[in-house]
Amino acid sequence: MKTYLGLPTAPRGVGALRGSQTFPVAAREALANTQLRKNLGHATRTIRDKRAAVVGEVPDWEELRLAGAAIKRATMASLDVHLERLEREVTARGGTVHWANDANDANRIVTSLVRATGATEVVKVKSMATQEIGLNEALEEAGIAAVETDLAELIVQLGHDKPSHILVPAIHRNRSEIREIFQREMADAPADLTDEPRRLAMAARAHLRRRFLTARVAVSGANFAVAETGTLAVVESEGNGRMCLTLPQTLITVMGIEKIVPTWDDLGVFLQLLPRSSTGERMNPYTSMWAGVTPGDGPQEFHLVLLDNGRTATLADEVGREALHCIRCSACLNVCPVYERTGGHAYGSVYPGPIGAVLSPQLTGVADNATLPYASSLCGACFDACPVRIDIPQLLVHLRARVVEEKRMPTAESVAMAAAGWVMSSPKLFAGAGRAARGGRILGRRGRIRSLPPPLSAWTATRDAPLPPRETFRSWWRRTSGNADA
Repeated sequence: MKTYLGLPTAPRGVGALRGSQTFPVAAREALANTQLRKNLGHATRTIRDKRAAVVGEVPDWEELRLAGAAIKRATMASLDVHLERLEREVTARGGTVHWANDANDANRIVTSLVRATGATEVVKVKSMATQEIGLNEALEEAGIAAVETDLAELIVQLGHDKPSHILVPAIHRNRSEIREIFQREMADAPADLTDEPRRLAMAARAHLRRRFLTARVAVSGANFAVAETGTLAVVESEGNGRMCLTLPQTLITVMGIEKIVPTWDDLGVFLQLLPRSSTGERMNPYTSMWAGVTPGDGPQEFHLVLLDNGRTATLADEVGREALHCIRCSACLNVCPVYERTGGHAYGSVYPGPIGAVLSPQLTGVADNATLPYASSLCGACFDACPVRIDIPQLLVHLRARVVEEKRMPTAESVAMAAAGWVMSSPKLFAGAGRAARGGRILGRRGRIRSLPPPLSAWTATRDAPLPPRETFRSWWRRTSGNADA
């Protein structure tokens, strides 16, 4: 197997991270859903305003962004060294480290670990990596129930839905819809439940508390891992993470290999950048950290599953690897005009929005996500918002070039461009084309052509075509310059 920076280059992911090849079709369907657009518009505006307020309080915000970008760049350049150190430190503190090349590996490891405990149910927190690999489905096949404990993730799970936002997976639902889901799917929901946010939160808390107190196994993700001490970190706002990470006897953490930071000083930078960029808070209400196992305190068995699933292949791309700098704050989604109008489901991937448009094609192959790099206006708002300065517009253009290079079958556009190149390479053909184009004047009215026959109708269906001039440039030049050879 090929290696890069000392790491095995894993095959493409085979889990739930298969992007849609028809983003334009999915986007049009989403645009027709007025309630969805209303929900998204309200939520993203609220988050943007909160973020702007707390970022404006930090005089050295740009310096923090530059520091975050520099740390990520340096870490990716020596990723193998930091991962090996993390493994040593976790092992020295009583934990066990597992390496998963792809989704199948990770699901097999986690399933076997849960089976070994005899448990038939697990509680979960910070689920993006496990969604990427389709862990819930793999556990279900093994007869193990997975209970999501983040409120938004719970809403999505009970609604038999898919997440549509990195930070707020149920952003596409309003509170009336959530109340209906709870009453329909949550057996212990109060009969008089209203759509008041406090009442909804209380119903979810009572429902989950019973699961926390009986759970023997928890599965978590991780926001960061500190290589120098083998410390894992989860930041969250609800307290469910603290319950998952401390009450069960066995804790299994599934973490993408890019989440590592070398030192505690590095972690300090990201703990300032992440909460302001994600939830619009100065700091996270709950920041949980643990290293290995402590006798008599917390889980007595800890497993860390380090997930590749296409990440080393992404790392091998000198331009595309910048997507691995992402700290999953969702700031780019909240400012993206495309995401705000289509929502996350249109992207067909666990990772929606601008970062998903550059990350998903690399993790699972450009051919499987050929339309995602085009799901952007290239306005640059995502770069301005990104706390680690990922140049998403540049990555989108880079991936668009790869899409073109990897396509084997000619498209209508490529055929048209080839024909145009052939005509323009010959002065006689080009002159003839200019004369022929003048015939289009009979289709015009008031200086514009508003309707053309197929396939040119694809243009005039959304815009007018300019009326060809009465005289070609060559003819005008001959007439005015006296040069008959022109």
